[in-house]
Amino acid sequence: MGLVKKAILRGGLPFIIMTGISISMKYKGMDPYQVKSTFLTGLIITAVAAASVLYEIEGWSLKKQSIVHFLLMLVTVFPCLMVSGWFPLNTPLDFIKLIGIFLLVGLVLWSLFYVLFSKVIKS
Repeated sequence: MGLVKKAILRGGLPFIIMTGISISMKYKGMDPYQVKSTFLTGLIITAVAAASVLYEIEGWSLKKQSIVHFLLMLVTVFPCLMVSGWFPLNTPLDFIKLIGIFLLVGLVLWSLFYVLFSKVIKS
């Protein structure tokens, strides 16, 4: 299966599921903030899942895969975080804090999966 098809499948399934849940929540009259949060979580899952195929491109170094993945997360996940309402963004310092959280969480997750998959690949 081609990488584009894999990306569509990996990202499409969570998108459909989370959008369906969000629509159901909206029609049940649930809190709009919760509906929005559920939908944005779905978008984040979609972006992360679809971008995971980057690590299957054999001709790319881990460095290149990681940089492209980071850039994709920067243009997909970061805007979702900005509009989510999960973080106060009233001052420039709030924005800088959000960037720091984004970078720190990304670094921790990247490191965790690097160690995890390094051990899996070795065994």
